[in-house]
Amino acid sequence: MNSQALRFDSRQLRKTVLDMAYAGSTVHIGCAFSIIELLAVLYRSHLHFSNNDPLDPNRDYFVLSKGHGVMAQYACMRELGWLSEEAISDYFSDGSELKGLSDSRVKGLEVTSGSLGHGFSVGVGMALGAKLNKTNQKTYVLVGDGEINEGAIWEGALFASHHQLKNLMVIVDQNGFQAMGATNDVIALGSIRAKFESFGFICSDVDGHNEEDIHQAIGELWASPSDCPRALIAKTVKGKGVPFMENNNMWHYTRLNAETYSMAVAAVTSESIQ
Repeated sequence: MNSQALRFDSRQLRKTVLDMAYAGSTVHIGCAFSIIELLAVLYRSHLHFSNNDPLDPNRDYFVLSKGHGVMAQYACMRELGWLSEEAISDYFSDGSELKGLSDSRVKGLEVTSGSLGHGFSVGVGMALGAKLNKTNQKTYVLVGDGEINEGAIWEGALFASHHQLKNLMVIVDQNGFQAMGATNDVIALGSIRAKFESFGFICSDVDGHNEEDIHQAIGELWASPSDCPRALIAKTVKGKGVPFMENNNMWHYTRLNAETYSMAVAAVTSESIQ
């Protein structure tokens, strides 16, 4: 653990997401909640920024290719002091710098993403650049399971394997849903792990809400002497932490009202999230 060990409490991160979504009357709550623990572990223990500087030239890269989950990343950036309380409370208001998708004009966001599949290829390019420059920088790219329907994902995977980008880790948020329904109903994915292994990645599966297991799995993937890129397949729950949102795909696009906001806040601030 680093100096941020006491930060990134999942309950507070979810509360921040709810505050933003309610203030901005905006959507994508469920898909932000499925990645909360993944981002908490990354920012707490694995992403390195000298002097807490999001523009540190030697920083590790984190690419949220699943750009519509950006409220989860904003919540972590608030913990780091990269975003002000005003930026959080004014989310999605007129003139707000924070958009509903990842935007590289915001310090701390590496890419403009939302056109699914695109961010992964950008992350592959970042990893190649770090390799050519002989730096120790690592690149993490988080994609959704629905997102990997996109052909650009597999073009990037072929490229990463061919160039032996052992400094690249793709993290798949396998929550079982995409915008229009269950992934198995839209385009069945079969074994995601087997697919990435067939493209030359070394892989690990993990409960995407168990922070200790996530931390251990990431460490073990990096510890491998293999020259292959890495893939972490994280089984998650869309809407995790709020019972009426969990595995309920209507919360991909549903907005909070006063009643549902109050109920959701009560759920995420309870003693524990099972």
